[in-house]
Amino acid sequence: MQVIQNCAVIGAGTMGSGIAQVAASAGLPVTMIDASADALGRGMQRIQDSLARLVKKGTLKPEDAEAITKRIKPSPELSEAGGADLVIEAIFEDEAVKRATWEKLNAACRADAIFASNTSSISISRLAAAVANPERFIGMHFFNPVPVMKLIEVIRGNRTSPEACATVVELSKRLGKNADRGQRLPRLHLHRVLMPLINEAIFAVYEGVAKPEAIDEIFKLGMAHPMGPLTLADFIGLDVCLNIMEVLQRGFRRSQVPPLSAAAPDGRLR
Repeated sequence: MQVIQNCAVIGAGTMGSGIAQVAASAGLPVTMIDASADALGRGMQRIQDSLARLVKKGTLKPEDAEAITKRIKPSPELSEAGGADLVIEAIFEDEAVKRATWEKLNAACRADAIFASNTSSISISRLAAAVANPERFIGMHFFNPVPVMKLIEVIRGNRTSPEACATVVELSKRLGKNADRGQRLPRLHLHRVLMPLINEAIFAVYEGVAKPEAIDEIFKLGMAHPMGPLTLADFIGLDVCLNIMEVLQRGFRRSQVPPLSAAAPDGRLR
């Protein structure tokens, strides 16, 4: 089992910056990479705001927050991932874009680096086909907001080695997370169960069964959910929900996607 000493995070969006924060909080030097300078600036600001909230609550010392921030190096250059023990990709949920990114990373990174995708639905085996050492490729699916949510889904591809899996599971513990290991395709347990629920809730709105607010209220009052499925869909992003549902539809040949999922003009249900 490899001991991870540093990592690179590809993508400075909500997930990427959250992953960078968690890794840096665990003492790891992190290179956060994004081609967009604006995205890098927003990502670092998001991290600083998150740490500031922890300081205000009294759960983090100001000097520790400063140390965490200093462990994160923002960079626009993909080549900066070259020295990383672990490379975590957290970019848009589009298989073609992810594969193209991994092809570039394969050329830039060390042969012994572990590659992990934060994909929420795409086949790890298909993504691993973009790199020379698919036995070192694995899924490492964090949940939003990353600094708060305690679960990481660790997803093995068809050729992922037991050693790579053990390394990522152990790292997940170091990050303060619980690691759930999925096995079947599509392997992500939570979205296989959650997305059909969200899908049916959207169908109920689309077919005029109930208003979004009424559906959400049922789940909050009747099932003690902290938020309803439609509020959650807006929180995740309808574009992401649609991409996941299309992957599940291809994988299981079921779960028709309602037109409303793609038709909301502002990307939200309300």
